[in-house]
Amino acid sequence: MRLLLVEDERPLAEMVRRGLAREGHAVDVRHDGPSGLDAAVHGGYDVVILDIMLPGLSGYRILQQIRGAGVWTPVLMLTAKDGEYDEADAFDLGADDYLTKPFSFVVLLARLRALQRRAGDARPTVLSVGDLRLDPARHRVHRGDAEITLTPREFGVLEHLMRHAGEVVTKTDILRAVWDAHYEGEVNVVEVYVGYLRKKIDAPFGTRSIETLRGVGYRMVAPA
Repeated sequence: MRLLLVEDERPLAEMVRRGLAREGHAVDVRHDGPSGLDAAVHGGYDVVILDIMLPGLSGYRILQQIRGAGVWTPVLMLTAKDGEYDEADAFDLGADDYLTKPFSFVVLLARLRALQRRAGDARPTVLSVGDLRLDPARHRVHRGDAEITLTPREFGVLEHLMRHAGEVVTKTDILRAVWDAHYEGEVNVVEVYVGYLRKKIDAPFGTRSIETLRGVGYRMVAPA
């Protein structure tokens, strides 16, 4: 893989760079926020490993800006913070995984491989189900001419449902596709986000596009 590591602790950055290089990966390193943002937006990397506490620009701000720019490179947040709210903030801004320092290098490698596999599906230009349209590159959703504002997590759930329109998708499928690959919380969190989506993409328009199949999962359909 071609990797970008944005980490201001230089000894740690060099240790990780050498370890990844020994595994055959090409690694570019940046030690501050602004240069990390520029590299993440323009570098065309397979995965970005991003620290949260950085000089000049935090990892949260970098993540927010690269997603806002339509860059969908998988991002692994690497940080000394370990609170659940820090993790939630990272995922809501569009992170794909989260690893707390100190970490096992073996686990880091495994998570990078998992992110590469999950990034293998090509993103279509625009997904459409009826008059509902989702543009992954621009991170925008429209119902007809009306634009709908979603959080990154809501967007991820909707994108997964629309990719599999007409198919039954289980809660576990959605968790694996949208949440952290190592998420260990309640599966019913998916119900909460489906509820959020219904209030935004259906209720204001008098439509019903997310069906619930009790005991099975959900199905995205074009409203009659």
